[in-house]
Amino acid sequence: MLEAGKRVAVLGAGAWGTALASSLATRAAAVLWARDSDQAVAIARERRNARYLPEVAIPEELAVSADLAQAVEGAALLLLATPVAGLRDLVSRLAALGLDPAPGLVWLCKGFEQGSGRLPHEIVEEAFGAHARCGALSGPSFALEVARGLPCALTLAARDAAFARAAAAQVHGGRIRVYYSDDLIGVELGGALKNVIAIAVGLCDGLALGQNARAALVTRGLAEITRLGVALGGRAETFHGLAGVGDLFLTATGDLSRNRRVGLELARGKSLDAALEELGHVAEGVRSAREALRLASARQIDMPIAAAVCDVLEGGLDPAAAAERLLARDARSERLEG
Repeated sequence: MLEAGKRVAVLGAGAWGTALASSLATRAAAVLWARDSDQAVAIARERRNARYLPEVAIPEELAVSADLAQAVEGAALLLLATPVAGLRDLVSRLAALGLDPAPGLVWLCKGFEQGSGRLPHEIVEEAFGAHARCGALSGPSFALEVARGLPCALTLAARDAAFARAAAAQVHGGRIRVYYSDDLIGVELGGALKNVIAIAVGLCDGLALGQNARAALVTRGLAEITRLGVALGGRAETFHGLAGVGDLFLTATGDLSRNRRVGLELARGKSLDAALEELGHVAEGVRSAREALRLASARQIDMPIAAAVCDVLEGGLDPAAAAERLLARDARSERLEG
């Protein structure tokens, strides 16, 4: 649990940032920073995030601010709760503050930076250096359930195992159980790649292909994730844990999953733009699919499910034709390489 007197700042007032900040505030000093000053005022006044998490009241103990310097002052741990697309700007602003002593940094986003293909740790290290005390918090966690106080288990990973353990202890407590790991790359890749497979499962469910097909997609999707993840430096066992199969299972099958919903709507005939507009939130799998396929191609790694998702997202393949293409693949040995 959070140590007495240790303050934590959650930077980003989306659904997940709001949920985690609300949970932490019930047992320690916590502040939620919102980029939009009008949103910060509204959250503080109404004790509810009407834009991203309207279903749950925010505890009175949680401070809310739009002043970044004020929000991070005296904080021992910063939880960066922006999407990947906003991470570079946020860490640049934090670096410019010249925080001393430097707090630990932990990001909650999952995916690749569009254009550069960088993972979150690479973006953070560009701003703070390779020896920054930083890590990723990942695992199966719907924001709405966390905000309602339902239990969940997460993994906090950092290259520095001592920091991973200490930061995990800072977040652990209440209904949130946090494990720690030193496989930062594996945990990041598990979080990024499962979103792509979740879109595929949404397509499958939207086409009413049945639970047998769903189970096959989740299982073979995990094989694709593991193949690429190990090739990029992650450990195979990480993809069999919370940040791998755990997060994949939840995101691919849960009704609250944004990426699964994108696949469902595409299968029902909606355009990608219309599906995303209706969603109203970021679906990182849409941005991650092409980058995952690029990384796989560069290493000659076969990712047929990710390839089919890319073709559907880019409008070059009908969802039903994508399913038929996967079914038409030759029989082969059930191995990670296949």
